[in-house]
Amino acid sequence: MVDSVSSYNTHIVCQYKDYIATFGLWLHRNPINYSVPLILLQLSVISLTSLLIDGCLKPFGQSSIVAQVIGGILFGPSILGHPAIMGDILFPPRSVLTLETSAAFGIMFFLFAVGVRTNPTSMVRPGKQAAILGMSTMLCTLLLSLSLSFILKVYVPMDDTLAVSLPYVAAAQSIIAFPNISCLLAELKMSSTDIGRLAVSSAMFCDLIGISLVAVLLGILQSNRHPTKSALSVTSAVLLVLIMVYIVRPLLLKLVKRIPSGKPVGDHYVFFCFTGNLVAGFISEVIGQHFVLGPLVLGLMVPEGPPLGAALISKLDYFVGKFLYPTFLTTSGLKTNFFAIEARSLWIVMFLIVSSFLIKIAAVVLTSRFFDINFQDSIVIGLMLNARGVCELVVFNLWRDGGVLSDQEFALCVVSVVGITAIITPLIKWLYDPSTRHGPIKRRTIQHSKRDNEFRILLCIQNQDNVPSMINLLEASNATAQSPIAVIAVLLVELAGRANPMLVAHHSTRTLQTSNSKSSHIINALRQYELCNESCATVQSFSAISQLQTMHDDICRLALDQNATIMILPFHKHWEIDGSIGSVSRGIQNMNIKVMDKAQCSVGILVDRGILTGSLSILNNQSIYHVVVIYIGGPDDAEALSYGARMGRHKNVTLTLIRFLLIGCDNPRERKQDNNLIDEVRQANLGNQNFIFQEQVVKDGVGLATTLRGLESNFDLIIVGRHHQASGMLMGLGAWSECPELGVVGDILASPDFGSTASVLVVQQQRLRGEKFNKRMMNPVVISHEPEHDVSDLAAVPVDNDHDYRWEIAIDREKV
Repeated sequence: MVDSVSSYNTHIVCQYKDYIATFGLWLHRNPINYSVPLILLQLSVISLTSLLIDGCLKPFGQSSIVAQVIGGILFGPSILGHPAIMGDILFPPRSVLTLETSAAFGIMFFLFAVGVRTNPTSMVRPGKQAAILGMSTMLCTLLLSLSLSFILKVYVPMDDTLAVSLPYVAAAQSIIAFPNISCLLAELKMSSTDIGRLAVSSAMFCDLIGISLVAVLLGILQSNRHPTKSALSVTSAVLLVLIMVYIVRPLLLKLVKRIPSGKPVGDHYVFFCFTGNLVAGFISEVIGQHFVLGPLVLGLMVPEGPPLGAALISKLDYFVGKFLYPTFLTTSGLKTNFFAIEARSLWIVMFLIVSSFLIKIAAVVLTSRFFDINFQDSIVIGLMLNARGVCELVVFNLWRDGGVLSDQEFALCVVSVVGITAIITPLIKWLYDPSTRHGPIKRRTIQHSKRDNEFRILLCIQNQDNVPSMINLLEASNATAQSPIAVIAVLLVELAGRANPMLVAHHSTRTLQTSNSKSSHIINALRQYELCNESCATVQSFSAISQLQTMHDDICRLALDQNATIMILPFHKHWEIDGSIGSVSRGIQNMNIKVMDKAQCSVGILVDRGILTGSLSILNNQSIYHVVVIYIGGPDDAEALSYGARMGRHKNVTLTLIRFLLIGCDNPRERKQDNNLIDEVRQANLGNQNFIFQEQVVKDGVGLATTLRGLESNFDLIIVGRHHQASGMLMGLGAWSECPELGVVGDILASPDFGSTASVLVVQQQRLRGEKFNKRMMNPVVISHEPEHDVSDLAAVPVDNDHDYRWEIAIDREKV
């Protein structure tokens, strides 16, 4: 079984060259007997089986790691992998080395990607609350679990192998691993929640301690507990980290600066980082550490986020995250043999693991009392910190290879990973629903705000193309000394190359930034608005770095914390200068829908068509801004009217209020409410030459759509409510609606077929839970200053020339 080949590669041992590839079934060769077809079949079966099990367990709220490990157990010696079934066919002993080598590459690149996503500063400076919570939980669990293991060894009979490994199993229960918690929260879409951020920050700090302890422990185990060799291994690991921090990271930072702004990262940069990952793994093995140490530290040194970090993650995420990484999890299941477990050992280990599980939750609950975290939230944080996953499996595999764990203890540890993860995932979902947290105790709408109160606007900005129109909207909102405006600007940054979402507050200064970044341009424009409205407007800027699927949590939480009156969201479609739709972001559309569903203040979606007209600025009295409010009825239209009325007080804004009435239909109660609202606005605009009031009487939805099209080129901004009172004038219009978040009328106004150059603001008034609040919202209390008018009296009411406001009546005669 020895084959001589050449002078520089003398022998290949125990492997014939024709046992690598079969070269076809037609040569009467069994493909399973050859390495290449066998590994391809194994990877295919592992991937498809894990995917199938994952699909079956998803309805039960299970994490994907449970499916992947169960897939390995299914093909392991306990079930299908038993020699009597198909163990010697699909997973023969001769294939183990090849499969585990593939899995080793998967875990190495996976932890490198985890390091790239992680901000090392957060590990060193996690914050006082996160540091105390993580440290106290880790130490309490470690000390009490170890003490319990020694007590069990003394008073409970057990076999010798379990007695040796039980303290190691107890110590493993104290692990609080950031990759486990980050992956779990990403699947649960809780990464951007308050307690999710706290759990992640605590885990990152604990990982810094855990990595250090594991490096020391590995140095001792790899050197066979020889003191001198152990010291050399640990010293080499420290030296490796120092080289990474003081030599490799500065080189990477210089490398990033050479990447042109806005340009894609060249392939040679990615190739350099991937090659460095392999070299780092090799060096780790040379100095007596596990091969994952170097890639993990190297990943931490890579600047997270765009451009380099995001490019690396985009290259690694799918192939490693969905293919090679699950292979490692599955190989852990393949080594799990239930037949090696004794009943007494099962109960002993189960008692230890459950006790450690409860100890960790109790430690979190006790520590949380010092930070005013309520009991239920502290329980959820404790469950999050109990998340098990790849980090524990790496440690268990290492201990198994080092002889610390026998097959029995290894099987028990793997089962504990699956069992605890299967328990905590649905529990977290059941105990914590971010959408029901911290409901408002008062109305936060424009309609119900006092006229002299501060007007607080949360402005969400996706890109700098939307800034001119949003600045015009802010200026038209009329900041005065009596009613100042506070702008909370949120720059929406899609999460790329990071593991945990972040909400970054930008420093407030009175000077403009000189940086050429996109965020700097946006912040400078907002500061220019602030400077033009000295003492009447303030701007506070944030960057929400998150996945679009969970960004609504950041927006809603910030709006609640900042006591916003209204949120302005960007529309998901962007116009080109020729009037066509240039780009569509379904992620932004889904975000808008979620915000409108969960917002705890009023919400507006701005359909920006400013590029079609050049977005003339109304700052410094440069131009007149023409605003029209469409009023049909309902709380959303009332909110739109209140916002328009505020704009109408600006000297450079002309406000037109158009009220639509359905001929032949009259509800006296609703008509009285609408008349009172409109009379309020008319009374407030006595003497205002820039205020126009019209009433349009239509017969049906066709008449309404025809009248709306007459507004195409007369205004800069159209304000309309999202939902309206049930009316015959809207019947049939919803059948062609493409954007449900805009409502029926808003969808018509935002359609590319509308042909208008005016931007559209679709407003939804704050929704409060409970019948009492909803009734109050539907029946706003206002003070009437003028008598109401029925539709039958419209023709008899003349335009009042003694007043400066104008009241016009128009009837859709074609439909009457």
